Amino acid sequence: MSLIAGNSYDTTRQIPKYGGFNFALLHLEIRRILRNRRTMISVVLMPVLLTLLFTLSHKDSTEKIGLGNLSAFLVLSLALYAGTQSAAFGGSIVAIERLSGWSRQLRITPLSSIAYIAVKALTSLVLSLLSICAVFIVAFLTHQAHLPAGIWAACAACIWVGSLVFAAFGIFMGYLFPGENASQIISFAMLIFSFAGGIFIPLSQFPHVIREIAYYTPLYGLNELVHYPSLQSNFDIVWVLNAVVWFCLFFFGAAWKFREDTKRV
Repeated sequence: MSLIAGNSYDTTRQIPKYGGFNFALLHLEIRRILRNRRTMISVVLMPVLLTLLFTLSHKDSTEKIGLGNLSAFLVLSLALYAGTQSAAFGGSIVAIERLSGWSRQLRITPLSSIAYIAVKALTSLVLSLLSICAVFIVAFLTHQAHLPAGIWAACAACIWVGSLVFAAFGIFMGYLFPGENASQIISFAMLIFSFAGGIFIPLSQFPHVIREIAYYTPLYGLNELVHYPSLQSNFDIVWVLNAVVWFCLFFFGAAWKFREDTKRV
């Protein structure tokens, strides 16, 4: 409390409900990121081109994999890669915002670190959904990938929810590295994660030592979960634990870096 001209003023700042999280802020963030043309090109156009390249190159294949064919298996892998890549890219935009001085503005608001990370993660999910839809639409239009409708829906939902792991990863990296460096490092890291997680090359084709390491990488569990409905293989709870542990590491790492960043401004 401070006394000025005989009056008392409460200098404490009241913490808003839910740490400052609100749908008005979320709506603003979504509108802002959807207006970025370069972002839309990378989120929609690149997945479309990759899907056309892979599905059409295997159009004559009759190989069955689980409940679907080879093209369906590839489409799920591409949707997973595109969805997680877009989510990570959406999160990494915080690096650009730091350069523009947005962190300084956040410092004078009661917005909590958890609420801020939640808003950014949900915004990144919108980008992820656009990428996933782009891949699936192309796959359906080319009539090369075949799976039961219910399996398509289950796999798509798994990819979309699982993209939260990499939305948190993108935010974390956005606070670790400055400006454009963050997106470049994320692109390289996602490529490594994809190979290590068995998205592009089955883990059975790797040496034993590399396979053992791959089981602990961020995309391993999610990749297995995404393909599980179509393969109908034995379920392993380790897949879920892998995704949850990495999400917690990235999410709370991002929250920690947010607090450290705003302390300096």
